[in-house]
Amino acid sequence: MIRIFCTAVWFQALMLRRLADLTALVNAPMFTLALLAIMTNAGRLDLAPYAVIGSTVIAVWSMAMLVSGDIIDSERENGTLEALIGTPAPLAVVVLGRTATVTAISMLSLLESLFVAQLAFGVVVDVKHIGVLVATLAATVVAMTGTATAMAGVFVLARSARTFQNSLSYPFYLLSGAVVPAPLLPLWLQPVTKVVFLSWSTDLIRDCLKESPVPDAAGRLAMVLLLGLVGYVGGVWMLARILHRVRTTGQVSYA
Repeated sequence: MIRIFCTAVWFQALMLRRLADLTALVNAPMFTLALLAIMTNAGRLDLAPYAVIGSTVIAVWSMAMLVSGDIIDSERENGTLEALIGTPAPLAVVVLGRTATVTAISMLSLLESLFVAQLAFGVVVDVKHIGVLVATLAATVVAMTGTATAMAGVFVLARSARTFQNSLSYPFYLLSGAVVPAPLLPLWLQPVTKVVFLSWSTDLIRDCLKESPVPDAAGRLAMVLLLGLVGYVGGVWMLARILHRVRTTGQVSYA
């Protein structure tokens, strides 16, 4: 399993030479500029660091969804999806390795956003709790990898993964608290954000910018990892059921 995972990581690293897989990194500075412009014109420079966090969360989610869907769509278009599913290598491990690579690289969007914020608006983000921030980013990578792996099962069933990718973008930008902090959302929607691991990650990152100690940092980090693990385990189970179905019906290419 480890060898398969490492091979998938290496393969995805080579695939990242394609600009299409790095679209989210290209878009991240644009999101930062847009969010900062809104906050600056509203006279809320105190919220400027939130724009950096928001654009980073958007980039991480976008890249993970893009690649987890592209793994299925590209193989289907090339006529090699059947061969991929038929190999002894578990598809879930292959997807896990490829999404882990992309998710880790998507963290570069944080550096991009920090640079753009300082260059364009003179905003310097001061992190008060660097240790908690690093732990949060690491937990987010793990959870995002598990979630993206789970989504691959849905993409196998879809005729086009891109349809689901587009529909999963903006709702999760809101539910993750990337655009608007979860406590500011309608009361009936706030409980829904609690099952989205990115909302926990976003709140933790925001708390890392405050002078006061981060409340219950360990428990909240554990929650990020737990939700990611639940997504991965559920996704692996679902993927196994879906693969059994498409192998039985012979409808791998057009499930």
